[in-house]
Amino acid sequence: MASSDTIFGRILRGEIPCDQVHADDRCLAFRDVAPQAPVHILIIPREPLENLLDAEPGHAELLGHLLLVAARVARQEGLEGFRTVINSGAEAGQTVFHLHVHVIGGRPLAWPPG
Repeated sequence: MASSDTIFGRILRGEIPCDQVHADDRCLAFRDVAPQAPVHILIIPREPLENLLDAEPGHAELLGHLLLVAARVARQEGLEGFRTVINSGAEAGQTVFHLHVHVIGGRPLAWPPG
């Protein structure tokens, strides 16, 4: 389980402002401060789950909700195509150890990504 002392925990508590695009009782979505594309939104669960490796069967509904919110914010932003990314662990590029979904779009995205 992740500590709520990450930067995302501080954002959730309102200690650090964010450019919010969606909020509900399970998650918060906001614009990334260092965007990698014209649209780069982060979706974080209110529950401090460190990464996908910490997810358990009881998190299935939350994980599905995060993906539905990803589609909702992509639509809001007018994206016809976009990428969702979840980095799990330092070796995958995770730098904030609080699960988060990246919604990236607004330009052509190359493959493979890394």
